[in-house]
Amino acid sequence: MKKIALSLLVLALVFTNVAFAAGQQETTEKQTTIKLSIPDPANSSVGSFAKVFAEKVAEKTNGNVTIEVYPDGVLFGRDQNAAINMLEDGGLDALILSTSVFASFEPRMNAISLPYLFSDYDEFIGYLNGAPGQKLLNSLDRMNIVGLSLAIRTYRSITNSRGPISVPADLEGLKIRVPNNKLWVDFFGALGADPTPMNFSEVYTALQLKTIDAQENPVEVPLANKFYEVQQYLSLTNHIADSFGIFMNDTVWSSFDAATQKLLKEAAVEAADHKNTTDIAEEEKIISQLEKNGMKVNRLTADQVKMFQNEAMKLYPKFESMVGPEFVKESLEFLGR
Repeated sequence: MKKIALSLLVLALVFTNVAFAAGQQETTEKQTTIKLSIPDPANSSVGSFAKVFAEKVAEKTNGNVTIEVYPDGVLFGRDQNAAINMLEDGGLDALILSTSVFASFEPRMNAISLPYLFSDYDEFIGYLNGAPGQKLLNSLDRMNIVGLSLAIRTYRSITNSRGPISVPADLEGLKIRVPNNKLWVDFFGALGADPTPMNFSEVYTALQLKTIDAQENPVEVPLANKFYEVQQYLSLTNHIADSFGIFMNDTVWSSFDAATQKLLKEAAVEAADHKNTTDIAEEEKIISQLEKNGMKVNRLTADQVKMFQNEAMKLYPKFESMVGPEFVKESLEFLGR
């Protein structure tokens, strides 16, 4: 009997230790931290996008997945092209970045930025949430990058130190900073400007030193980066759209089970929805704030916008070959053009 009792005690201890070890392993597997890099300040629209995503992930996973946000490009030296390479290679876990930067790696991303493509924000959101947007997210699979969601940015407008931009002729000779993206270079070049690709981190100083005359971005960018200190005029040209997306390294993504992946995807989509709603609601408030900070705001008339649109349409055949004729056709058909 003593031998039987001793054997049962040993077995009980073994099963207890196995169960304890399994419980430890389960806990370890569930507790994960993802480092999310963003190019903009924490107090920007992108910073808010990241914050909402982090909150929703924590809520949906009961705290088992933590998103740590690293603003201002600190994890990738503020070099946005390098950030994409790092994400592909596993040097970054996750990234929020503009589709205009990804277009250097996947040309179809530039479809979003065809000048004056969208008639309003509802159409823009529908495009990102629809088949074209999903195709763009999936297009990065070959790069070991998983696209989770796309959110709008408000349309891009021009700030400069020379004067109001009301018609295309006002751009003649204007040295304007643009992203390192051929679509932007060709668009502004065709309008008579002097497009100057430049790393965004250099823009404030270049404006201050008058190395460049102008820059173009959604209106929240000159506010968040205090361009009103070195620029006097804001012209609401609304010439080009682009999008911010949440992207993850595939190795990091694949480390989660299907149920957790579903929760991460849901969190990313909900964060994008929140950004869309917030950005649209805040746009006029931001313009007013820029005016309070001394900027002179120029609102184009419908006829003036039409002049820019007419010039842009002349460039579409060139842009089609740049983006890919088939995807441009799909995009235009989706929008009922």
